[in-house]
Amino acid sequence: MAKGKDVRISVLLECTACVRNGVNKESTGSSRYITQKNRHNTPNRLELLKFCPYCYKHTIHGEIKK
Repeated sequence: MAKGKDVRISVLLECTACVRNGVNKESTGSSRYITQKNRHNTPNRLELLKFCPYCYKHTIHGEIKK
């Protein structure tokens, strides 16, 4: 008996510093990570401190739509 919706879902995390400031002119994109979250324990958007290779430091990465 399978449940209708999965409890754990995969989400995309994107660097908020790169999005706000615009990515450096020499780089080609923004930093993104894929992770999973529990839908019941964290119903709101996820924010984690991850390393951004374009900013060369640890920045806040926020959840975005797929």
